[in-house]
Amino acid sequence: MERINQIKPLDSKACQAAKENWDSIAKPLGSFGILEEMVQKIAGIQGTANVKINRRTAVIFCADHGIVEEGVTQCGSEVTAICAKEIAEGRSNINALADQFGADVVAVDVGILHPVSSSALLRRHIADGTRNFAQSPAMTEDEVNQAIRTGIDIAASCKADGADILIAGEMGIGNTTSASALASVLLNLPPETVTGKGSGLSTEGLQRKIAAIRRGIALHHPDRAHPMHLLQTLGGLEIAAMTGLFFGGAICRIPVIIDGVISAAAAAIAFQLNPLCADYMLASHCSGEPAASGMLQMMHLKAMIDAGLRLGEGTGAMLLLPLLDGALALYHHAHRFDDAKIERYTEQL
Repeated sequence: MERINQIKPLDSKACQAAKENWDSIAKPLGSFGILEEMVQKIAGIQGTANVKINRRTAVIFCADHGIVEEGVTQCGSEVTAICAKEIAEGRSNINALADQFGADVVAVDVGILHPVSSSALLRRHIADGTRNFAQSPAMTEDEVNQAIRTGIDIAASCKADGADILIAGEMGIGNTTSASALASVLLNLPPETVTGKGSGLSTEGLQRKIAAIRRGIALHHPDRAHPMHLLQTLGGLEIAAMTGLFFGGAICRIPVIIDGVISAAAAAIAFQLNPLCADYMLASHCSGEPAASGMLQMMHLKAMIDAGLRLGEGTGAMLLLPLLDGALALYHHAHRFDDAKIERYTEQL
């Protein structure tokens, strides 16, 4: 965990050079909005105004949750194993988008309960899922630390393999319950305010989910000022591994795209442990789950897409790539004020 202290601020000179490049393009200043800000951030991460995101990798951490015992999901934990195999072998939702947008997909088992027969699945198995956090802490301290180290190491491995940008994705039946529980504490809001129906619970199922979160919080007394204890008691192995991926991105100076509410919960834990992590995060979309907007606001991040997305697997994050590609097409190739002999725009007070 001492590695999180290695995180440094963005390269301010590269950020400024990227802004000057945007301002030289023959268009109204700032007219590409958040996309301009994201490109400037990536410049600060990469340490150069010559921004590129040619090599992109989605890392999908897969694990199960003991809280499923409380009837908080529409399907059982066996679905995690099925979907992990589909992702690893290239047949799932994230893979269809990755093929379209030129990204690699790595599926990682950090805690799948049921056996998965697939040589394509990266094995970093820590435990057979978490425990039921309504009855005991979800993980041991060692399990949390091991999951975070796994995420950091995978970020470093992706960087070594030439990745320019990462996506933090997940697969784990029951993980919206953990994410909502984490959000309730992080945002100091009651569970009913931050808890949604996940993959499609009935009204009765939603009430069971809220009640389970209330019991977990009452049992463990978690505090946002102690994010490791919060993650250990209410979190998930894949959430902890994504937290590590966000740390790893910041340590290795590679941008990491946040997906939906579960990815945002992992990002928020990383932010609580070291706020500099947010400089290395890009918010792709504001999930349809009620906790999502609050956690992004907590990290002072603006989402590019607001479309009620809640599919998971990193799919929403993947949709940011073509928008960034479009922004970079302008950034690198559009005509300039000087070349077109157009008088430059200036900031108007």
